[in-house]
Amino acid sequence: MGKLIYSMFVSLDGFVETSDGGLDWSTPDTQLHRFVNIQARDLVASLYGRRLYELMVDHWPTVEDRPENPRADVDFARIWRATPKIVFSKTLEQADWGSRLIRKNAVEEVFRLKQDTEGDMDVGGPTLAAELIRHGLVDEYRMFVFPVVLGGGTPFFPELETPLDLHLVETHTFDSGVVYLRYRV
Repeated sequence: MGKLIYSMFVSLDGFVETSDGGLDWSTPDTQLHRFVNIQARDLVASLYGRRLYELMVDHWPTVEDRPENPRADVDFARIWRATPKIVFSKTLEQADWGSRLIRKNAVEEVFRLKQDTEGDMDVGGPTLAAELIRHGLVDEYRMFVFPVVLGGGTPFFPELETPLDLHLVETHTFDSGVVYLRYRV
């Protein structure tokens, strides 16, 4: 049975993007990027909502073509292209770069994917993750907490009807001040 991981960069006050959708506060340095790359290599699939998929596909396919890009970025681009991607959207016309587009109910499809998949999958994007969290489908949370307070934006965790009990299994502090927190349900 597969394990579903929700992993994102997050501000100290719990947001994954600013109120206007900005992400420029969360640029990883080389040390952090290498750590993320190691985790990404272990994934058997990445699940995306439309918005994050569009951000990723607008950037990562061409990173290797620009020689000025850092080695860690190029490595991640290669990993990203090689990882199967499942995109949940009712509005996208198509999904490229090794992606499969699913228009069905995400909860039902992810439940089936977890049953039929061996290995770790990650879910990217707070909107898709919120739906899966509310239905108890996320097994692990990986937060890269940046030392910045955004004061508002899109939260890492959705509003929940009942508390979500988590167990801390790993921490790591980076030279940049980013703190990695890994929790299991």
